[in-house]
Amino acid sequence: MTGNDEGGDQIWNPQRLRSGNERLLLDLLRSGGPTSRAQLARTTGLSKPTVSSALASLEGAGLVREAGLHTPERGRSAVLYAPDPTAGYALGIDIGRSWLRVALADLDGAVVARSEVRNQARTSGPMAELVVSTARELMESSGVEPAKVAQAVVGTPGVYDEGRHRVRLAQHLPGWGRPGLFDRMRDGLGVPLAVHNDANLAALGEYTSGVGTGSRLFVYLMIGTGLGMGVVSEGRLFTGAHGGAGEIGFLPWPRQEGPGTVEELVSGDAVVATAREHGMTDTPLTAKDVFAAARTGEPAAVRTVELVGERLAHTVAAVSAVLDPDLVALGGGVGHSADLLLSTVRATLRTLTPIRPRITASSLGEDAVLHGALAIALDTARDLVFERRPQG
Repeated sequence: MTGNDEGGDQIWNPQRLRSGNERLLLDLLRSGGPTSRAQLARTTGLSKPTVSSALASLEGAGLVREAGLHTPERGRSAVLYAPDPTAGYALGIDIGRSWLRVALADLDGAVVARSEVRNQARTSGPMAELVVSTARELMESSGVEPAKVAQAVVGTPGVYDEGRHRVRLAQHLPGWGRPGLFDRMRDGLGVPLAVHNDANLAALGEYTSGVGTGSRLFVYLMIGTGLGMGVVSEGRLFTGAHGGAGEIGFLPWPRQEGPGTVEELVSGDAVVATAREHGMTDTPLTAKDVFAAARTGEPAAVRTVELVGERLAHTVAAVSAVLDPDLVALGGGVGHSADLLLSTVRATLRTLTPIRPRITASSLGEDAVLHGALAIALDTARDLVFERRPQG
């Protein structure tokens, strides 16, 4: 039966049907590995001529290629087909206060090039220029033209406002909230660019490639220069009504000297401040130094780590009362020393609340944000490459 909808388009459209068949086969090849035409026909219920026609179209568009032969004990050999990973690329970018990390992946998700440079820029303009120059050098050195990069995703502190084209709440990156900054990056790269919160990307990275795999409601605590949180529910990021879900560094924390925030007590800067309060006078002093001293048994450092673990437990208790996660991962710069924190966090949590999720350390470490950026970029890139394919 045929007919027209209110817009005048045909409900049944041969071109849409062919496109749907091609996408179905491409997705099956991506998830199931090299497959023959006969097997694709059996799996999908499509006729062999339909499968052959769709594969020919995908191959002509450069999205599918022959991937060898399957030779059974009896019968004729069959040609195997697989997606062509070089049909497009995805770019992941992690902008931190100290380091800039960039990775380029093909459509199979294999990282073909990667760069990691120290971020010595102290204002937003030079930082944006560093992002563009590093990413362009990476593409050039790997032989990938910007036109082949279907999507780039940037991970940054703060919340990106799509309407105003600016980042909010990025307190540790001076000038990062200037309007149009990411438009400049987009123009400089010559690549479609999306912007996401770094803690959200780290959570997604751990969910897709790390300790969060299989979790129903996964929480990632990014404890670095500041404090952030990413939430993955049933495989999807939860970002709130305005993108601010997870900005737990702003949670109020009462103190004798006046109102404070959780970030002032649970972050890399908080580790250093607490260590100095307990007698560590080294100059300079970093959170990494404090944890290293704790490993040697230095009393002031050990006490500092205990206090930070107790504060983290209160943070996890608050998060658990609202979200009821089944797993919480500790990541970020301080999270790299989670082995020193976990016993205190778990023990203190038992005294605070009956809602106690499993708590573990991040398995991806410094690469968590980059993994999440590539995961989102790849999803979009695969869609765009298919939609833009030449059709005969």
